[in-house]
Amino acid sequence: MVFYFCRMKYMRLTQQQLEELHPEFINFLATQSITAEEWKTLKKEKPEVVEEELDVFSDLVWEGVLSKVEYLENISELHMHLFHLKEKEMKLFSVKVMNPNIDLRTNEGFGWFKRNFQSDFVEYLTASKAYGEDKNLDKFDLIQQGAVITKGDLYKWFDRIID
Repeated sequence: MVFYFCRMKYMRLTQQQLEELHPEFINFLATQSITAEEWKTLKKEKPEVVEEELDVFSDLVWEGVLSKVEYLENISELHMHLFHLKEKEMKLFSVKVMNPNIDLRTNEGFGWFKRNFQSDFVEYLTASKAYGEDKNLDKFDLIQQGAVITKGDLYKWFDRIID
C-alpha cells in the first residue's frame, strides 16, 4: 500500500475555524464525492485520509482569504508595521516609538501616540517590496510573524498625514 502525503502550503485551520466553516467543509467533501456516511467510515478506518482532506480544505480556505487581503497590521509595544498589499507589491508604514514607557497595544499607549505622533519620540519609515514567487505565501508569512488582517484604517490614516 502506498500513501501519498501532500505537504500543506499554509497551516491547518483550528477546530473552532473548522466548526465555523462546517457548511463549506460539507460542500468541499461533496466535491470530493465523499458522503457523510463515507466520512464517518474514513474517520474510523483511515484517519490519515481524514488528515489529508482537512489539510487540503485548510489550504483552499487560506488561499481564498489571502487572495482578498489588502491590509495587515503588526503592532508590538514600541513598533507598528502597517502593510498595504497591492497587486504587484506590498507597501509598508513602519512606526517606532522611542519612549520605553509606552505600549502601543494599550489604549493609553495608543492615545499617547496619537497626541505625540509628530514629536521627536516617533520615527517613521516607508518602504515597498515586490512579492516573491508566491504573493499569497508572502502574505501568509507576515501573518505567521504576528500580523493581523484589517480594513486598513490605520494605514489609510498614515497615508493621509504623510502626504
